Amino acid sequence: MPSTSHTDQIVSLRGERELVRRAGELFTGAREEFLCAAADLVTFSPGVNAAFARGRRPPLVPGGLTMRKLYTPRALADAESEARLVRIADSGAQVRISAAPLAHEAIVIDRRVAILAGAPVQGVRTFTVIRTPIAVEGVRALVHAAWETAADLDEFRRARPPALSEEARRVLRALSAGRTDEVTARELGMSLRTYRRRVAELMAALGATSRFQAGLRARELDFGVRDGAGN
Repeated sequence: MPSTSHTDQIVSLRGERELVRRAGELFTGAREEFLCAAADLVTFSPGVNAAFARGRRPPLVPGGLTMRKLYTPRALADAESEARLVRIADSGAQVRISAAPLAHEAIVIDRRVAILAGAPVQGVRTFTVIRTPIAVEGVRALVHAAWETAADLDEFRRARPPALSEEARRVLRALSAGRTDEVTARELGMSLRTYRRRVAELMAALGATSRFQAGLRARELDFGVRDGAGN
């Protein structure tokens, strides 16, 4: 089965290796603007880094290439990922965190090329390279709109709630399930009084005024909380 499909200005590439082989020069050829929007550091970073390693990234200096990288809180899921983001920012790239989900995971280069990442299928993503001007501008507009409402990395790190323990995550998941306090406390092996105190502490940490709002806030911040239906 062929791994690519073509129209005049749209090419689909299967997997990061093919992305780098067929489109790696697009990354290293950026001269004015390099926009990247991704949920985490996994979607694009390995391929982009591999391409830059084979070529040469233009220096990020005033008047030169502007590199903007937009992520969701998932990119700060652990200390190692957070340290990588800080290094990216220290290298001269502008990094922001979007509390809202991103409409697309995309890269836009010099307003002339857009690269969209598809959902992984059996661990492999398909990347669509688009050169149609009106489509590229549309993708850029979406990324730019999300960028404008996102928080600078340093600002987000200062303002975010403290990291949640596994016990706190269990309490939040229990809240989402909608069971009574008595049942939930028993399932978690806590006294009713301790459970209610934990709930109050979590609400305060999340800046929530109700249990429902605490569950919503936890999902917005991607704390691994899902609703009772498992969504």
